[in-house]
This record gives sequence, structure tokens and C-alpha cells, in this order.
Amino acid sequence: MILTDDIGAFAAALPGFGALAGLDLGTKTIGVAVTDRLRSIASPLSTIRRSKFTTDAEALAALLKARDIAGLVLGLPRNMDGSEGPRCQSTRAFARNFAKIHPLPLLFWDERLSTVAAERALLEADMSRKRRAEVIDHVAAGYILQGALDRLAHLGRSV
Repeated sequence: MILTDDIGAFAAALPGFGALAGLDLGTKTIGVAVTDRLRSIASPLSTIRRSKFTTDAEALAALLKARDIAGLVLGLPRNMDGSEGPRCQSTRAFARNFAKIHPLPLLFWDERLSTVAAERALLEADMSRKRRAEVIDHVAAGYILQGALDRLAHLGRSV
């Protein structure tokens, strides 16, 4: 089990292939996106309504097991100046607690502007406000995961 901000260490801890999951951890929901087993593209999957940690962790663990997930990319909500505030501390605490019950390699990925990008894409798709609210979290998780996938692919080419 590894919890890291270092994508190289994360890549080294992953098996040769297997799907990854991206998480956008909010106070009310957890947006989930997944990749295919070859890790070529991120696809928004679902949103988990948060209640208490045990319930959230069980729902997330079931989803990860069903998809045979090999690693996690967790959006880290840094401040715009790059510093870490209370939301980052909460995200790191969630990751530490989740890793105790479901030990997978986990990468913290800077999620600044991922929700903004997701919102923009949904507006361009002319999606209703109600529908945007239903899907924004897992679409944002898709942006987070795709950013990490792109970086992993770049690392693979430069080795």
C-alpha cells in the first residue's frame, strides 16, 4: 500500500495492467470514474452519496471490487496558490482511513479547476441544471483521472 503525491512512485507500485479509479471527494458526494484495464481513457461512472465513513467506505470498496480496480487517483483540493487547507487535510485523512481497510496504491492528484472544466463541458453539452447537478461529481472525477492517465502515459514514453 502506498499513499503518495509522487506519480513515479505510484506508477512503480501498480501492477502491469488493471483498471484505475478516480475519486472526487466532496463533503456530500464522492464522484467516481474508472479506466479500462489498459488504462487508456477515463470514463465517469457514478456518484456515491456520503453519509458516514464506514458506509461510504463499504460502498466504495464494493464498487472497486466489482471493477477489479488496481489503483486509486484521489483528487486533492489544493488552494489556488498551491497550499493545502482543511479540505486537503480531510481528503488525506479519508485516504489514510480507507487504505487501512482497502490497501491499494493511491495517488493524490491536484484537482484545481477539475470541477470548473467539468461544468464547462456539461454547459457546452447543453445539459439542464438538474442533470448537471446529478453528474458533475463523477464527470469531475473523470477529469482528475484523465489528468493522471495522461501523466502516466508521458512517464511511460520517457522511460
